[in-house]
Amino acid sequence: MYISELVSGNFDLLSVGVAITGIALLGILIYLNNRQSATNRAFFFFAILTAIWGVSNYLEYRFTTIDATLWALRFHLFISVFHAYAFFTLAYVFQLPAIVFPKWYRFVLTPVVVLTALLTLTPAVFPSIQALAPVGQVTRATPAPGILIFMLVAFGLLLSALIVLGVKTYRAQGLERRQSLSILMGMACTAVLLLVFNVVLPNVFSNLSFIPLAALFTLPFVAFTSYTIYRHHLLNLRVATTAFLGFMVTVFSFVNIIFASDWSAIVINVTAFVIVLLGSIKIVRDTLALQIVNEERSEFMSFASHEIRNPITAMRGYASLITDGTTGDVPATTKDVAQKILVQGNDVLNLIAQYLSKSKMELGQISYAKAPFDMGALVESIASGYKPHAEQKGLYLHSELDASQKYMVVGDEGKVKEVIGNIVDNSLKYTKTSGITISVERHGVSIRAVVSDTGVGIPPETLPQLFKKFSRADAQKVNLLGTGIGLYLAKTFIEAQGAHIWAESEGTDKGSRFLIEFPAA
Repeated sequence: MYISELVSGNFDLLSVGVAITGIALLGILIYLNNRQSATNRAFFFFAILTAIWGVSNYLEYRFTTIDATLWALRFHLFISVFHAYAFFTLAYVFQLPAIVFPKWYRFVLTPVVVLTALLTLTPAVFPSIQALAPVGQVTRATPAPGILIFMLVAFGLLLSALIVLGVKTYRAQGLERRQSLSILMGMACTAVLLLVFNVVLPNVFSNLSFIPLAALFTLPFVAFTSYTIYRHHLLNLRVATTAFLGFMVTVFSFVNIIFASDWSAIVINVTAFVIVLLGSIKIVRDTLALQIVNEERSEFMSFASHEIRNPITAMRGYASLITDGTTGDVPATTKDVAQKILVQGNDVLNLIAQYLSKSKMELGQISYAKAPFDMGALVESIASGYKPHAEQKGLYLHSELDASQKYMVVGDEGKVKEVIGNIVDNSLKYTKTSGITISVERHGVSIRAVVSDTGVGIPPETLPQLFKKFSRADAQKVNLLGTGIGLYLAKTFIEAQGAHIWAESEGTDKGSRFLIEFPAA
């Protein structure tokens, strides 16, 4: 019973805390996500003024003297004018990355707003208090003709904002329309609640009981905006989740203030609330900074994928024209050089592909396009592509499979090709004599692709570590250019598709076998 009474008695304070925390964190989050965006700056401006407006609304009925109460009321109206101005500005610039405000906005609307706000601080709006109400209850002030100017400007801006955003929503198409509609619904809900409970009921029905809850009426706007961000992926999911958790922790820390029983507890809980609020903002800011770094990294990956790969691919293409005789007969030395260009170009492309795949995986950008494909045909294609590399090193490269059969599996053919190609490439690097055999076989209800070589082999103590990141088997002796991430990526790609990959070796200088096993389709 005590708790319910306490919550009831402090519900207005709780509503203010929740509303202020929600709108402030949301405003900071959106602003930090893109500081150059006119929409984001306008939202931040509106969010901060909403927080100040909520505080001023709460404080206006907390003073015990007529003068203090009167000035608190005037200050609240002062903030209300700029709050409506921010509301209109947000609607006006919504979805615009940049804007130059027209002359009527700068030289007519803005001066009218400033003059109206200053007017609210004078007796022209509220000259006096009729009777001082007890603390926690709303005191009725004596209105003057200036109140009409205030209402005309404040609610005119409010109505104009809804009209402007409604027109934008009507004219927008596709995703922009859905985003605008969601924001419009949030704005409309907040505007209607404020109009009904803060204007109609107090002035028409003399019911002042809902005025202390004004800050609570901003939550529909916060909720619809948050839904828009989540639904249309306007922010990274990690950032949005961090902000939500920060909001919840901050609200709970604010609740502790309400339940504080003495001044020492209040001071401690207020301090904790400020620390938690600032900490939440810092965490969100750091998460956004990480998102920006990841976006820049993603852009670099795109650059590497196109601007670096393309010229290397072109060089390999020209070299292949020489090696396959398309350009005519050439001396053996020239053909040998062209063959080396092919091999070295392929090594560079594999190196780039490995680092791009690793970066994509760390950024959560790896996806798998699973579909049925023939493992036998894939292996034949890989063997054909790597035969020139084997010939360059004086090695054989054979493929062994029953050409009359189909070895159908379900998986991402591109990823599997990348994995097997990387294993074959490694085998070529770690094999000095004889060569490599790629086979496909049925093993019960599974299909196995096996890459066997006669290379340096794998020591028993290395086998358990082989597929870990940056692990290399005897690379210091043979392959000085190995990255140590190829097999790590191979294991990640294969296991993500519900398949298995492992290595076998009888020891040093006894060759190795890499096996990939998929369920047969």
